[in-house]
Amino acid sequence: MKRIPAALAAVSALALTCTAPAVADASTTSPSGEPGFTRSVLATGLGDPYEIVWGPDNHLWATEKSGLKVTRVDPTTGARTTALDLTGTAVHTAAGQDGVLGLAFQTPRQGTSGSTYVYLSYTYQTTTPAPVTGETRRLKIARYTLDRTTHTLVSPKDILTGLPSGTDHQSARLRLGSDGKLYYTVGDQGANQLEHYCNPNWAQRLLTRSEVEHKDWFAAYQGKILRINLDGSIPADNPVINGVRSHIITYGHRNSQGLDFAPNGTLYQAEQGPKTDDEINIVRPGHNYGWPYVAGYRDDQAYTYNNWSASTPTPCKDLTYSDLEVPDSVPQQKETDWKGSFVPPIDTLGTSVGNDYNFADPKCAEGGLYFVCWPTIAPSSLSYYPQRSGGIRGWGNSLIVTTLKDGSVYRLKLSADGRHVVSRERLWTSQNRYRDTAFSPDGKTVYVATDNAGLVRNPSSGAPATTLDNPGSILAFHAK
Repeated sequence: MKRIPAALAAVSALALTCTAPAVADASTTSPSGEPGFTRSVLATGLGDPYEIVWGPDNHLWATEKSGLKVTRVDPTTGARTTALDLTGTAVHTAAGQDGVLGLAFQTPRQGTSGSTYVYLSYTYQTTTPAPVTGETRRLKIARYTLDRTTHTLVSPKDILTGLPSGTDHQSARLRLGSDGKLYYTVGDQGANQLEHYCNPNWAQRLLTRSEVEHKDWFAAYQGKILRINLDGSIPADNPVINGVRSHIITYGHRNSQGLDFAPNGTLYQAEQGPKTDDEINIVRPGHNYGWPYVAGYRDDQAYTYNNWSASTPTPCKDLTYSDLEVPDSVPQQKETDWKGSFVPPIDTLGTSVGNDYNFADPKCAEGGLYFVCWPTIAPSSLSYYPQRSGGIRGWGNSLIVTTLKDGSVYRLKLSADGRHVVSRERLWTSQNRYRDTAFSPDGKTVYVATDNAGLVRNPSSGAPATTLDNPGSILAFHAK
């Protein structure tokens, strides 16, 4: 189960003491033949399952990013029913990261009666183009009531609308804290790369008072982690950043597709890096995480901030984007050129490399798919596995991280105080793009959702592969 945090004060108090850098030499192991687990396919035919959660009815609940649904899955038989169909309301772009995304349950307190609510994030279409980018997609967080008789979601109520959305870097992990607040990750929308290379990266941009008053969230909420009252308002104890209190609790993020709490309130986050430096972070409210000025550590290794949107005298629109060659007109900035303060990661998943690294690996030359061979593994979710009686032996106090390009699930063993990664174990490598995990209540079964399509490394050759072993599925790995 995805864990619930202690109060935000506990998050801040614990995390503020975490200032040491990651354990750079944390070992990585690859267990032969996946010992100790049996593997089965629980469900197939899903439309890009994005978030899977163990529900209060002892069923798995899944959002379908491209299927535009919320689906209820029997964990014994794999039988599926539709809890909510948002076709015609939510939007998804082919091969895009928009659609039906984050999901979180709010159940009545033990021993009390009341409604069970489900919070859901999804992309919707507007006719109003955003300044600079012209984007017309937006994202909302809505609340639904669980009908316990029909097992469907009814009575929708908008909580927060007008949030950033687009086709790239949505992040979109949604958690409900024990402090009664929603926590939500917003990506940088893929700004300054690929098809969005002429869009400015606003991960460092902060709100003005006027934007707060007018509820203009689109630009300044990109590349942030939000903390939200259940009615959508701004919590009175959120940090004041640059003189303004908003939903933002941290900024300077690229693509935070992993978010989860330990029982003591520590909030962990997984973030996809560019060519290098996928990150595991501890969230410290009110702090900056460096992107796009810094990727991983501020070490000037294998990364410079190339600001395509600021190209001059040749305007960006007249340039052809490349990950490997940067025109002289594009400003380039080393990590140490930026003098701001930021929170370094506790781990970079072994994806930090030096300036001599060859980013044009011939294995990925065909079709120009070099990014598949880059050291980054694209962490796509993060779940905290607690110490528990009868759980998986040796797994207590670990982070379970799915990956896309690498086709693996990783177990990151934490130090006793939870502030460092001390080892990495690579699990269940296959030709799949793993998207999210959920745990059975006894902790013995790990459920893993997979994408329908996309690029992944062939486990044998490391070259790009487009055929997936289990597209659009939920797999079950049960500890023997």
